[in-house]
Amino acid sequence: MTTLSSPHGALSPSFDASRWPDLARMPGTFTRTFHARVAKRLFYQVASRLDVRIEMPDGTAIGRAAHVPGAPVMRLHRPDRFIERLGAGALIGFGESYMAGDWDSPDLGALLTVFAERMATLVPEPLQKLRALYVAKMPGAERNTTANTRSNISRHYDLSNAMFEQFLDETMSYSSALFDGLGHTTSTLPEWSDLAPAQARKVERLLDKAHVGEGTRVLEIGTGWGELAIRAARRGATVRTVTLSQEQQALARRRIADAGFADQVSVDLLDYRDVDGTYDAVVSVEMIEAVGYEYWPTYFATIDRLLAPGGSVAIQAITMPHDRMLATRNTYTWVHKYIFPGGFLPSTQAIQDVTATHTSLRVVEWLSMGSSYAQTLRLWDERFATHTEAIEALGFDSVFRRMWHFYLEYSRAGFASGYLDVQQFVLRRGAAA
Repeated sequence: MTTLSSPHGALSPSFDASRWPDLARMPGTFTRTFHARVAKRLFYQVASRLDVRIEMPDGTAIGRAAHVPGAPVMRLHRPDRFIERLGAGALIGFGESYMAGDWDSPDLGALLTVFAERMATLVPEPLQKLRALYVAKMPGAERNTTANTRSNISRHYDLSNAMFEQFLDETMSYSSALFDGLGHTTSTLPEWSDLAPAQARKVERLLDKAHVGEGTRVLEIGTGWGELAIRAARRGATVRTVTLSQEQQALARRRIADAGFADQVSVDLLDYRDVDGTYDAVVSVEMIEAVGYEYWPTYFATIDRLLAPGGSVAIQAITMPHDRMLATRNTYTWVHKYIFPGGFLPSTQAIQDVTATHTSLRVVEWLSMGSSYAQTLRLWDERFATHTEAIEALGFDSVFRRMWHFYLEYSRAGFASGYLDVQQFVLRRGAAA
């Protein structure tokens, strides 16, 4: 076990260096003398432009809001280690330094939201033109070929059903809910009791848009833990749902059987590219993010091949701005390394362009619901925090729990800032919207 020192009250988790080798390994001399100097200069420049307070161990503070009461706070416990990791790994190093306890924040979500609001301009434009020279590239073993995809999915979704049960609601929905009334000046923040009804609202809207009803043949790409399949079967549909997660398949089958729909729903461990048959409706909830940039044409062409004449497609997808999608499509990120290997977010334009070029499908309508995802993630993170002891008892150490907290709040910041969105798309054959 490696134990980090704990100056100035820093949270410094003890961790298994064999499990977290890149946290135990510090950059070499060249990185310390060159990359670290560049990173330090850039970090101080960024801080001077953002409304944040960055506190040093000696009590001094930097940042445009260094002396503003209530400003989001970043507490650097080990500035040298933070800068070295930042210089060696850029945004990967930023996340790893949090995992290692080099820095902390009393309100991580608020802090990361400030960074997310300026995501496109954090790095000066001249350096952005050199992006290909210094950012990490996606390892070949994580690209979503048919040989790699099952491993990529397993690394996230097969962590432990019991772990996911600690922070998801009773619907076991691991995607954005759809809250009613968000965005109005009089609206209040949703509470935990609001989450399950909002998840049901999300699913029922997708099923409505796909025209799922009595006798409908439904294909679901990406099973989750079975909630959508159960609700489709309840409408009288026959459902085939496919997943590459053995853990999800096992629990989804159990939940479907307990609901009384084992005869109407099949849960197959199968790559979407290998699905056969003909279906009146194809639905997929936040699965396209795991497809990979190179495989979007294959994904939509597969749906086009499987969809019966007159059928409908309803997809829920996390999206990012098109220009940022183009700029980052070859970048290897902290999220890839620790959370979703092989994943990448499309833009709305990319979905429209790919379907227009490679299929007979056209986007006929879409609903933006990013504010709902920000609140979904907030509720998940709060729930995760209240179940720390249970999660620890499942074998997830302090580094994992810090990593997961960072992931949930990092994601929430993307939606709260408007940098990310989540949308429900409806596609049919024929003219576009």
